[in-house]
Amino acid sequence: MSDGYTHDPDAFDEDDEYVAPDGEPDDDAEDAAAGHPETTDREFDWRGWTLVAAVLFAFVVAPGVIYLYPRVGPMFGLTFYDTYLALPMLPAIVLAVLAVWATTRP
Repeated sequence: MSDGYTHDPDAFDEDDEYVAPDGEPDDDAEDAAAGHPETTDREFDWRGWTLVAAVLFAFVVAPGVIYLYPRVGPMFGLTFYDTYLALPMLPAIVLAVLAVWATTRP
């Protein structure tokens, strides 16, 4: 039941890079590592701050508005139960969309 792979510790150099049998480093391994997330230079830029603002809004501002201004829901024609279900749902949806957007960047 062999899949044809046999591990050969001598096929790797001191930097744990694969060395082809002819003694040259494998170029395919370098190409594969170039697209790896750990090799790309990522900073906490405006996307990160947008996500922080959405988290702050979803966990502080929206609940604060519901707590401090209980008449906000009825002003828009929402019942008591609609207010406590629908108003927290809007920042949650925005937060979910922003989280996917912030993490799927190239």
